[in-house]
Amino acid sequence: MVGEGNAHDETSGAPRGSVYDWYQRGVKLLKDGSPAAAAALLERAAEFEPESRSIREALARAQFNSRQYTEAAASFRQIVEANPAEDYAYFGLGLALWRTGDIEGAQEPLAIAVAMRPDERHYVSALKSVRATLRARREM
Repeated sequence: MVGEGNAHDETSGAPRGSVYDWYQRGVKLLKDGSPAAAAALLERAAEFEPESRSIREALARAQFNSRQYTEAAASFRQIVEANPAEDYAYFGLGLALWRTGDIEGAQEPLAIAVAMRPDERHYVSALKSVRATLRARREM
């Protein structure tokens, strides 16, 4: 029997509990400021529930917050492809692309997020910053 203090099943190496438990623990780790640990746990949950938008979004946020920008972009892109009405996923995709240095690529998802939610100040601010950076690069 696995001891209460052990967070992994000793026979399979999988985290203890159900996929939902992994998700809950991952979200708590993210909230508590441990995004890398959250990403590791949420990656495992996403392997078992690849269609779960909740798991995928939490994973993308954890990846972004632990500076895994390429992985975060891929996770946000999966959400957008599965459900094109997810404005937050477009925003996250744009930010992640921006952080990878793909300023040009960041512009479109941020513009879509702004078009979907023009009242969201973070979206508008990010898009303005990306466009200003692109303008400055063209003027050099």
